[in-house]
Parts: sequence; C-alpha cells; structure tokens
Amino acid sequence: MKIVVIGGTGLIGSKLVRELGGLGHQAVPASPGSGVDTLTGEGLAEVLAGAQVVVDVSNSPSFADDAVMDFFRTSTGNLLDAEEKAGVGHHVALSVVGTERLAESGYFRAKIAQEKLIEDSGRPYSIVRATQFFEFVRSIAEAATDGDTVRLSDARIQPIAGDDVAGAVGRAAVGAPLDGTVEVAGPEQFGLDELIRKGLAFQGDPRDVVADPDARYFGALLERDTLLPSADAQLSTTRFEEWLPLNPPPAK
Repeated sequence: MKIVVIGGTGLIGSKLVRELGGLGHQAVPASPGSGVDTLTGEGLAEVLAGAQVVVDVSNSPSFADDAVMDFFRTSTGNLLDAEEKAGVGHHVALSVVGTERLAESGYFRAKIAQEKLIEDSGRPYSIVRATQFFEFVRSIAEAATDGDTVRLSDARIQPIAGDDVAGAVGRAAVGAPLDGTVEVAGPEQFGLDELIRKGLAFQGDPRDVVADPDARYFGALLERDTLLPSADAQLSTTRFEEWLPLNPPPAK
C-alpha cells in the first residue's frame, strides 16, 4: 500500500516511515525538502498519485497565533482537496489530547480548526490524539524558563514516547477509517512540573523547576485534568524512566 507521510522527515514522521516500510508498505516521506509544500500545493498531485492513504504529522514552523492558524487551515485544506482529486481513500491526522479544552492557546485553536476541517470534509478519516511526547521535555522547559527558574503548572499529564505515537498512527494508517478520533497516552501520570523536573535532572540541567498553578501552558491556563486522556484511551507501555537512558540529550 502506498502511504504518503506529510511531515515525513520530522520526529514522528521519520519513525512512522521506518515502521510502515518495515511492514512492507510503500511509505513516502513528503516535506518542503522533498519538493512537497502543503501551503502552496506544490508537488501534492505528483506525490499523491497512486496513494491509498495520506498521514499528516506536519507542524507549523511558527507558533504565533495568526501564523499557526494559517498553516493548519491552508495546509489541511490543500491536502484534502488534493486527496479528493487523487482518489485517496483515507486521511489520517495526528492531533493532541485535550485540544478542545485548550482554546485559550492560539496553537490549540488552530488544531481545533484543523480537526473540524477534516471532520466536515466528507473524506474518510482517522484522527489520532496523543498526549505530550517525552521528547518535548526540554522544549516545554525552555518555553517556561525565566532566568534560572522554570515555572510550570502542577496539572496532571500522561506523556508518551515518540516511538509509541508513531506506532499508534501507523496502526490507524493501515486500518479502516474510523471517521472519528482515538486517543493514545503513556502508562503513567505525573504533575507537569514533576515530569520536567525529572527530565532536566537526568540531563544534568541545573534549572530550578517551580510548581505554579497560574503558569500557562502554551498560552492556556490548565485545570488539574486538562491534559489527561479519556478513560478509553489506548495506553502504551514505555515508561519515562526506561526511556530516559536510551535517549540522552545531544552532546554540547
């Protein structure tokens, strides 16, 4: 089966391409670097020719409110139109657990808009919502750092390894369209501040992580359970403390 992976050179996309290829599928990574630009439509018709499935794991290069909204609206609209013309039978998109509860954030408003475009398109689809990735511990810390202090909410979070996200998206891609949403999460919960504290400590990062219930998460104020998956979410098995030593930070 030919499966085109939009954002196929990124964190999740590259893992997904390897996984699908290992299962015997023709997994085609598509990105601006390969001549496929979903914002302009360049290269879409060519790469989608003969494809049965399109998986969108792309992300906006800018998280500024207007830019991220334009990215997801334009990119998703162009993809859906090109898929219809090419006769693609299944659109799969990666989204975020709790998106509908995070509308204070410009980024998550854009993800809400993306999901609605897919749902209203009339195209067969599956949306995979994942909790936060282990790989983003440092970027979360950077966004919340003031001097040597990292201020984060103590809201609960149930993070997941990127490999497990790719596995869940891959299962959706080779399965029948859900015409709905599935949630995936890791096996254990942390306070958001606790997760980042553990991750930075393992990496030898001296910053002080402080729990602050008023700290915003990419612009949104969190309630205790905002980031948690539903009771019927699919749970992976990789634990954070098992993952950490296998994924050391890049050498300085």
